[in-house]
Amino acid sequence: MILNGVEVEEESFAEMFPMWVGRFLITAINEKWANTAAENAVSFATTTIGCPIEGGIERDIPASETPDGKPGVAVQMYLHDWRALKKQIVERIRECVMPCPTTAVFDFLPGATRRIKVGRSLRLFGDGYQKRGEMFGRTVWRIPVTEGEFIVEETLGVKKAVAGGMFLIFARNQKAGLSAAEKASDAIRTIEDVILTFPGGICRSGSKVGSAKYPRMKASTNEPYCPTLKGKVTNTMIPKNVESVYELVFNGLTLESIKRAMAAGIKEACSVEEIVRIKAANYGGTLGPIKLYIKEALC
Repeated sequence: MILNGVEVEEESFAEMFPMWVGRFLITAINEKWANTAAENAVSFATTTIGCPIEGGIERDIPASETPDGKPGVAVQMYLHDWRALKKQIVERIRECVMPCPTTAVFDFLPGATRRIKVGRSLRLFGDGYQKRGEMFGRTVWRIPVTEGEFIVEETLGVKKAVAGGMFLIFARNQKAGLSAAEKASDAIRTIEDVILTFPGGICRSGSKVGSAKYPRMKASTNEPYCPTLKGKVTNTMIPKNVESVYELVFNGLTLESIKRAMAAGIKEACSVEEIVRIKAANYGGTLGPIKLYIKEALC
């Protein structure tokens, strides 16, 4: 398929996998503090290859749509085990959100049947002075802090979701590649229910599973896609006219949201000059059981 002059390998596919997701809402007195808390909560959460969790900011939520009438930010966090996910969510809210001025935390997965007792775990910070009650039509814990009170909903929902949506952008030069990746990440951020986990939504160090030389490594550089190695490895995937490759990786609450994200990102990337090729990379079935072909996303 040719899209705006760019070769799109529609038969290539991303290998994705199911993960548990927790999705919650951080509110604060203004957008500045809501975003500050969210950014801190999802720090060191790019990939479970080397981080304790995968997480990202989904979108801003206007004050008219939040329980307490304050501006908010929707956050998603992912792990393979829901119990480990609970531990990470509790720790990140306790250490990154509760200390942040004026914040409160509410569930943002109301339909989830599995609930994790986050507020109940955090209540102990109140050292016996905490109170359980009803606010904004929800059961919350009111934890005294030196600023006033930290409000956190008693339970948050978790559910199975989809991780590992991705595609690669092949560019004639770094400037064009980065511009296309930035446009693609901006487009993906407009898709509801989806997060990008890497810095700025872009990964410049795409990896393969394991290592051919160092057995203890969980992942290592994906040498077929490294432009500086195209004359040194026999399995290079880099065309002669490509000098830079960027990867977009995204998780979503549903497979349909991942499809929308892939389509939006690819179309926007193809609007940039000097882009040569778009494709998804896969790993022979070793990464995940859910296959998403680019042609399915673009149809």
